[in-house]
Amino acid sequence: MSVGATTSAPLSPASDTSMVTSAFSLVDYVVFILLLVLSLAIGLYHACRGWGRHTVGRLLMADRQMGCFPVALSLLATFQSAVAILGVPSEIYRFGTQYWFLGCSYFLGLLIPAHIFIPVFYRLHLTSAYEYLELRFNKIVRVCGTVTFIFQMVIYMGVVLYVPSLALNAVTGFDPWLSVLTLGIVCTLYTALGGLKAVIWTDVFQTLIMILGQLTVIIVGSAKVGGFGHVWDVASQHGYISGIELDPDPFVRHTFWTLAIGGIFMMLSLFGVNQAQVQRYLSSRTEKAAILSCYAVFPCQQLVLCISCLIGLVMFAYYKEYPISIQQSQAAPDQFVLYFVMDLLKGLPGLPGLFVACIFSGCLSTISSAFNSLATVTMEDLIRPWYPQLSEGRAIMISRLLAFGYGLLCLGMAYISSQLGPVLQAAISIFGMVGGPLLGLFCLGIFFPCANPPGAIVGLLAGLIMAFWIGIGNIMTNMGSGTAPSPFNGSSFSLPSNLTTTYMNTLMPSTTRSRPAGLQRLYSLSYLWYSAHNSTTVIVVGLIVSLLTDSWPFCPCPVRSDFTVKATVRTCPWSPQCFRRR
Repeated sequence: MSVGATTSAPLSPASDTSMVTSAFSLVDYVVFILLLVLSLAIGLYHACRGWGRHTVGRLLMADRQMGCFPVALSLLATFQSAVAILGVPSEIYRFGTQYWFLGCSYFLGLLIPAHIFIPVFYRLHLTSAYEYLELRFNKIVRVCGTVTFIFQMVIYMGVVLYVPSLALNAVTGFDPWLSVLTLGIVCTLYTALGGLKAVIWTDVFQTLIMILGQLTVIIVGSAKVGGFGHVWDVASQHGYISGIELDPDPFVRHTFWTLAIGGIFMMLSLFGVNQAQVQRYLSSRTEKAAILSCYAVFPCQQLVLCISCLIGLVMFAYYKEYPISIQQSQAAPDQFVLYFVMDLLKGLPGLPGLFVACIFSGCLSTISSAFNSLATVTMEDLIRPWYPQLSEGRAIMISRLLAFGYGLLCLGMAYISSQLGPVLQAAISIFGMVGGPLLGLFCLGIFFPCANPPGAIVGLLAGLIMAFWIGIGNIMTNMGSGTAPSPFNGSSFSLPSNLTTTYMNTLMPSTTRSRPAGLQRLYSLSYLWYSAHNSTTVIVVGLIVSLLTDSWPFCPCPVRSDFTVKATVRTCPWSPQCFRRR
């Protein structure tokens, strides 16, 4: 990344911790509590509406009657977690606007799911994305995919609940376990009782809160430093407006190719094959509505990315004119934004509370989607196949109990996260490590007719092994180095060895370290290439094993003895072209 000469940001005398904490007033608490109450009210409304007439289809799939607008906002909210709200502005504040080029990956990253993955899943009338794996391969591959997804989400949802609560505690004095319990209980209640429809409509509300909270910071911050034009001028003068870095080296953390090409695979793993997103596509009333919702996410994603980047630039310009506190200079990177907001909005009652509500909206939307998708895959992939005669009433009860159970498990994972210390980063990285192999597994089935069940299983295992080898190797290398990247504004940040520091150090490794050699070089692969590398591993290994273990011809619609009647009736699910023959 090309960054020009910079000057040091001024440091101020130590400011009292109470000065930061006192910025949170009674009005702010009221605004924050309103978010929780309204989210719960939306969920209870959909739970009570039509009580006694609920079906499993209504609970898990919203009766497949959702329109494209709420589905689009829900798709946006699902992975717009509090970690992203806190992390992206911090990234821009420290390293400049190179990260902004990630937006280039959104076009193909959403166009491909709209025209390849959605038609496959929607026309098969699936509930779980992993049903496709049984139609395409066999039941063992389906179970392997389901278990991998459950492992991914269970680890991630505890971390995404705990880390923002920890950051919030450091800045506002909120008790982290009060935050964890409040979020966990509220989210579990409206998800278990209201089902997918409640989750989607609360996501719509929470998305609006997230955007409103972030826009408030941009408007107030730019006004305090002399307007947005001045913000842009300051960033330009200090080399923070990055040009296009065309270095093809995949070991450079952020270049145009890393962000624009590697980001496509990351987007495909999220918006193409992840159950939390696929479930929303399948809840649409028509295939066209599902595709339109995917299209609508594109401008929304661009808007959210721009807002997050602008907050980082405003924060940079603000601290060029106002002194930075000792607390912030010693804070972990994911706490920078919270310190900035509390400093910026103090004396404006209600606005700090609005931003905290914005952060917790990110938590609620991500966790509720996780609960609902986990309950769905457990019910459809692990229970119904073994108990096909399960009555509707009992299936509804089990689905709700599963959502409650995953809610309790989330609280348990949050507690485990608090005990992991530096290993916490490994838990966060697991989400990215697992997404690539699952993408590779689905691509193997959709695009390669020659792939068979042994190839799919061995390919998935090879992809997971490669993912964990490189991912954990990267984590251990960064932990062993014990160094954190310095911000480009030259401020002297002494980062403490706490949970959140380890998290940010691995996601944002120093660009000034000496270039590693040998195996260490492989561990320095940019995290944005993980999905591409791991999905390619699955496909290559899967094809090799398939060719070694089977000899049937390359045909788009081969007749296989192990195909189920269900697959034969619906026509071959091997490629989108097959569906046009219906």
